[in-house]
Amino acid sequence: MDNNISCQMKVETGEAGYVLEDVPHLTDYIPDLPTYPNPLRSNPAYSVVKQYFVDADDTVPQKVVVHKDGPRGIHFRRAGPRQRVYFAPDEVHAAIVTCGGLCPGLNTVIREIVCALYHMYGVTRVLGIDGGYRGFYSKNTITLTPKFVNDIHKRGGTIIGTSRGGHDKPKIVDSIQDRGINQVYIIGGDGTQKGAAVIYQEVRRRGLKAVVAGIPKTIDNDIPVIDKSFGFDTAVEEAQRAINAAHVEAESAENGIGVVKLMGRYSGFIAMYATLASRDVDLCLIPESPFYLEGEGGLLEYVEKRLKDDGHMVIVVAEGAGQELLAAENSKTTTAQDASGNKLLQDVGLWLSDKIKAHFAKIPSMPITLKYIDPTYMIRAVPSNASDNVYCTLLAQSCVHGVMAGYTGFTSGLVNGRQTYIPFNRITEKQNNVVITDRMWARLLSSTNQPSFLGPKDICEFKKQEPATQLVDGDNSKANDI
Repeated sequence: MDNNISCQMKVETGEAGYVLEDVPHLTDYIPDLPTYPNPLRSNPAYSVVKQYFVDADDTVPQKVVVHKDGPRGIHFRRAGPRQRVYFAPDEVHAAIVTCGGLCPGLNTVIREIVCALYHMYGVTRVLGIDGGYRGFYSKNTITLTPKFVNDIHKRGGTIIGTSRGGHDKPKIVDSIQDRGINQVYIIGGDGTQKGAAVIYQEVRRRGLKAVVAGIPKTIDNDIPVIDKSFGFDTAVEEAQRAINAAHVEAESAENGIGVVKLMGRYSGFIAMYATLASRDVDLCLIPESPFYLEGEGGLLEYVEKRLKDDGHMVIVVAEGAGQELLAAENSKTTTAQDASGNKLLQDVGLWLSDKIKAHFAKIPSMPITLKYIDPTYMIRAVPSNASDNVYCTLLAQSCVHGVMAGYTGFTSGLVNGRQTYIPFNRITEKQNNVVITDRMWARLLSSTNQPSFLGPKDICEFKKQEPATQLVDGDNSKANDI
């Protein structure tokens, strides 16, 4: 990324500590652009809406819980249709690309972008870029129309294909310029959004009237600032099926143990929420909370105690949990990465299952029956549920409104229940992680009755790492925390 172009974010300040972290606009580098009345003025679907244009000064606070005498804090520009737009319908040539791994809701987002462009703004030229970023320069495009995308929300995956890697800035922007594309909608996780920021910067450097906008996609819910990412609710719901199966297996056998591995490379949100929703889980392991196996207070001792008390147990483990323990045991561990730059993980579920079996093999009086379930790819491939379908619709339509209004270099996201436009750098600057000193993790520990596996010194260290107001803000549960 070209660090010499300081156009990622515009910061405005106001009274009482008000800060607006604003997104770029086409007029920042192309002055005197013509504007047009918003076509929604004559859209019959919006004729009954009392106020369907967003005021230019509307912003949304990042934090809704503040102290009486504290600053108002950081705000983001509120999403929604504007009275004037910077594209005439017949000049728009839009492109949609999906990158990274699969996630429930991808097809819904694609469908709603296409339908919003066609039905709200009268745009008739929309392309799907086949196979992720490399599709810009190595594959044919797919013409997208409302008829073509009509039923795709009922299917999992993405109809325009996806891939990891393939980000070649000059080739991608050359393709955008050569094809006459002036709106680029990029759907993907933090790595994809970093790539989108680079594309935006190059588009701006060349002075092109082309908007680059992102819609955040990560099934792990590890993107910061936003309340949640689409597909997360569906993933938690689908995880219940695997947990329920593990519980049935464990409960039906003497000393039965069900081990379920869920997604969560760096963040354990799916495991945490699935555990809280299930009520059948006895132990939840996530990347943010270290644990140890042997000795007093260790995991194996807890498993043994739980079996003696209840006769069965269910363990949920996020895929990124315990990787430091696997690395310590395996001298052949490498730092290999996939095409997106993610570290390739070892299978913690199989490793944990083997460790539990080996432990109880030394206790002849306690024979166990252990079943290991890995529903990872089944969960990724399902269509989105009703909640995520509605959320995907709001994300897509909000993104289209912002693009037509000339905003660029932004990600469309939900902040405190309101749709907003967030600068790319705020989305990519860090990952969203479970805070194990927060009340939501305490609720989980209370639900499972598992030990924290942390000593007093560890707890003090974790508290030092987190903001002093963490228990007030409740970041683990975002706006839903009460």
